[in-house]
Amino acid sequence: MININQVLFSMLDHKVVQQGVVKKIESQLYKSIVEDSDNDLLAVKMKKYDWSRALLRRALTNINKGYFSRHVLERLSNALLEGAFHRDKTSYRAFVNDYKEKFGVKPPSFLVISPTQRCNLKCTNCYACSDAQTTPHLSYDVFDKIVGDFRKNANGRFVVISGGEPTMYHDGDKTLLDIFEKYQDVFFMFYTNGTLIDQKMADRLEKTGNAVPAISVEGYEKETDERRGKGVFKRILRSFEILRNTGVPYIISVTTTTLNTELLLSDDFYKFYFDEQGVSFMWQFQLMPIGRGKSAFEMVPPPADRLKLYRKWEQMLKNNYPVADFWNSGVLVNGCVAYGRNGGYVYIDWNGDIMPCVFVPYTIDNVNKLYAEGKSLCTALKSPLMINGRNWQNKTQLDNRMHADNLLMPCSIRDHYENFRSHILTKESRGADSVANEILKDKEYYDNLVKYDKDLENITEDIWEKEYLEVKS
Repeated sequence: MININQVLFSMLDHKVVQQGVVKKIESQLYKSIVEDSDNDLLAVKMKKYDWSRALLRRALTNINKGYFSRHVLERLSNALLEGAFHRDKTSYRAFVNDYKEKFGVKPPSFLVISPTQRCNLKCTNCYACSDAQTTPHLSYDVFDKIVGDFRKNANGRFVVISGGEPTMYHDGDKTLLDIFEKYQDVFFMFYTNGTLIDQKMADRLEKTGNAVPAISVEGYEKETDERRGKGVFKRILRSFEILRNTGVPYIISVTTTTLNTELLLSDDFYKFYFDEQGVSFMWQFQLMPIGRGKSAFEMVPPPADRLKLYRKWEQMLKNNYPVADFWNSGVLVNGCVAYGRNGGYVYIDWNGDIMPCVFVPYTIDNVNKLYAEGKSLCTALKSPLMINGRNWQNKTQLDNRMHADNLLMPCSIRDHYENFRSHILTKESRGADSVANEILKDKEYYDNLVKYDKDLENITEDIWEKEYLEVKS
């Protein structure tokens, strides 16, 4: 078996051969993603290749600048590359078949867990309704059991931590970093406002080496401070500096609204964060009207702007800026990634409620109850809500990828709200909070989302037909 770390460090230590090695890796990526795959549309395969190449080149740029310590690089390659690519395909296929026989579905590829609702900020339109007074959190024993359950039963190697503010999580003397340290062969990404990252935390992250912070920004100082609080942007820049100097890579997360759309359509925005600040990857999440933002439809980018952002995303990939928009980049993951599908995930919040997605705040099962009954987290995948969601995914997106429905509208709840309410949401489902329950009785909310979906379909359907379905290999 090839020692990935030996190859990686040899390439970095001998820069003269680096360019040739990178070209060879890109050639192999193209062969694997485009030439050897016959299960995707050509235009979909090309988007996946463009994204993979941009991610590779940006990572290498930041590694050469010294923004990844050698220890972090080794730990990430162990957690990501070894676990993802150096497993025996025959035994893994047998595992998947056994899992499907037991739980009725192939295993999800990752989990999202919000261990605490508490946050030191109180951001406008927060989807989680978080602030410093909110107290719900998972016990450390349950948090630990969730990750261990996923690692053992689903062979999971990727866990996303959200919130609330996860760096505020503690149960007794146990914190988030204790989880990172315990599960060394798991890769963690954690969303954070970045204001609590100090040198002590950065040193510990460098030591564990298997966790990458995704720091939230809204634009520059004006936009970030307006939504998150005065002085937050400067604290974020200080956290960037600490992480760079310590050798801990970081990414950013941007909530797209009508207030910052123009910024996200400018080249300077990407140059600032990637080229000047050393960001390795950028997530974009268009404001979803849930939580404190349930009535903020005027801040949701309209379909015409969403299309502009999609075109900008295409351009940024070509310019080697690795950006992914949770909605506009649906082609990268063949549509909706909710409902515990293979290649997707389920979400568990601070109360232990198990939901299809962070943005689908409805639940049937609770992990605390499942564990009290001696059951696995995976049992929740057999709930009617999860099954209905996967049936919709399979019918419209996954079973026949060569004739999939419009993947520029991938989201089950945001882009197909009428169908979600009629055919996915079940009578057994309950809102994870009072706001989610109120939404179900709000006719204006229903009408607004249904209109949004129809308008989006009108401007994207022709693009999907001509630029994806009609493009031949």
